[in-house]
Amino acid sequence: MLNKPTQFRRTALALAALAACVSLGSAQAASPTATRAVNVSFGDLNLSTDQGTNALYARLTAAAREVCGAYGVDIRNLQDYAAARSCQEQAIAKAVHELHVPQLAARLTARHDHS
Repeated sequence: MLNKPTQFRRTALALAALAACVSLGSAQAASPTATRAVNVSFGDLNLSTDQGTNALYARLTAAAREVCGAYGVDIRNLQDYAAARSCQEQAIAKAVHELHVPQLAARLTARHDHS
């Protein structure tokens, strides 16, 4: 289990990574370069277990959907849908990279290998 300063730093990194997500023209964005952030906490998770890693990945995915406006996109509008999905994938990848958690990186790789 990580100590509290490490947990806080990693939470801040996840937030910064998601805040860096650039909206790619989604109808939800105020401007093409607008950034939004969502706090992702995971001090309650044990990242040395699959259960903890999967829970963090799920939280990052939900935060990326919120940041990228994916919840409000009409799937029939393919341009907005593709932009939201791209933003979401970039935000998750950046957060995973910034966190330096090998199990989380393996989870992301496994997901992309099955896509």
